[in-house]
Amino acid sequence: MAGGKMMKIRMWVGAVGLGLALVVGAVAGSLITAKNQGLPLYTARVVPLYIATHEARGEGHAPLPMTFAPIVKPAMAAVVNISSSKMVRTPGAGPWAPLFNDPFFRQFFGDRFPFSIPRERREQSLGSGVIVSPEGYILTNNHVVEGATDIKVVLDDNRELKARIVGTDPKTDVAVLKVDAGNLPTLTLGDSSKVQVGDLVFAIGNPFGLSRTVTMGIVSATGRGNLGIEDYEDFIQTDAPINPGNSGGALINARGELIGINTAILSSGAQGNQGIGFAIPINMARQVMEQILRHGKVIRGYLGVTIQPVTPAIAKAFGLPQARGALVADVRPDSPAARSGLSRGDIILELSGQPIHESRELQLKIAQMAPGTTVRLKIFRNGQEREVSVRLDELPSQPPSRNNQDNEPSSALDGISVDELTPQVARQLGLSASMRGVVIVDVEPGSAAADAGLQRGDVIQEVNRQPVTSVREFERAVEQAGKNSVLLLVNRGGNTFYVVVEPY
Repeated sequence: MAGGKMMKIRMWVGAVGLGLALVVGAVAGSLITAKNQGLPLYTARVVPLYIATHEARGEGHAPLPMTFAPIVKPAMAAVVNISSSKMVRTPGAGPWAPLFNDPFFRQFFGDRFPFSIPRERREQSLGSGVIVSPEGYILTNNHVVEGATDIKVVLDDNRELKARIVGTDPKTDVAVLKVDAGNLPTLTLGDSSKVQVGDLVFAIGNPFGLSRTVTMGIVSATGRGNLGIEDYEDFIQTDAPINPGNSGGALINARGELIGINTAILSSGAQGNQGIGFAIPINMARQVMEQILRHGKVIRGYLGVTIQPVTPAIAKAFGLPQARGALVADVRPDSPAARSGLSRGDIILELSGQPIHESRELQLKIAQMAPGTTVRLKIFRNGQEREVSVRLDELPSQPPSRNNQDNEPSSALDGISVDELTPQVARQLGLSASMRGVVIVDVEPGSAAADAGLQRGDVIQEVNRQPVTSVREFERAVEQAGKNSVLLLVNRGGNTFYVVVEPY
């Protein structure tokens, strides 16, 4: 019995020894390999990894089909080709035409010369459209039919029909057309608010005049704005090629639902598509269409403020803990905002309980509200939050010019020279003779001021929220600011905006 026990002990010791030998050998092999490969020697630790297997499939990750024809084919039947024409006036021809059409020459002699009489010619335009009602209502872009005197629509069955413009909205680049036909194929409208980055999409249109072409891609971004394409921008960005002629066509999802109207490409001067296309969300286009059909035009709410983004630098200058909201750069006289006590320098943080993350959100939400609606604004003023109630008016058909929001404040005041703003200088700048401030007469190229966007002819009205009415007051204010950031209120062409100038 003792011998059997000793045998078991030997076997156990041998097994342990063999295990230790294997472990030591493996570690030594790893260390030798690391040394030979020039890798650092780290303490070994277990790293959790998630390794896919062919058998395991997560929820919602279905394999891609071999064909998208069942999705695309019915959608293509609802996309039409649109050709429009309009008469445009061109300068007269002849050897003396350049002279007679020169603005300086015409200032003195007017249109009394035969060579200066404009000529008319017919201009053709091609685009796409989407049938959204079996009764013949079509959505397209305003720029496809703008100014058109004759519009022809070619259906999927090659029928050619004359179309009339029901209404247009240049601010969103949406137009509604009508053809006299019934029982037409249509696209089901989806919900663009549910579109997510990564969603599969198809763009259908007539690029380069090629009838009903389909391209595929994904949603690259949502809520794109501040592109300077339209007044109201909330674009769906996609890498599905949107080429010339695709404007007004359909952007559909993997269920064949219409989620957008193709409108533009971003090519940075290059010809054709560069992988960045934009579509108007169908929710916005649908709202525009409903208003056109109900009122004959789009009616929008009007607050009466000029706003600009709240950058981190502006937030710091105003004492706002986080860069968010919309900064009020100007308040229109006798507007809802003016009557409610809003003032320049207020930062609007919420609209009726909804947070405003960026200035464009405020513009879009106000525009979607009916005139007469009373909204509650949470604003940040002088370091404190407060609430203001405002009853919206209707947006005027020709509202005051928008403030230039492209100036990105970034630097310091050392690179500018200013002079007194006299009534004569104010009038030359197109401003009121009673305007107060100092005028910028020189901006050093490459200076902090130039990088901040300041220009000759800009009028500085405030420095760090304090009015300046003379060069002496301006210099005193700059001296008081020292090496700290400076907040300027600038007037350019009658529009005011804030600029934060930070020293290098």
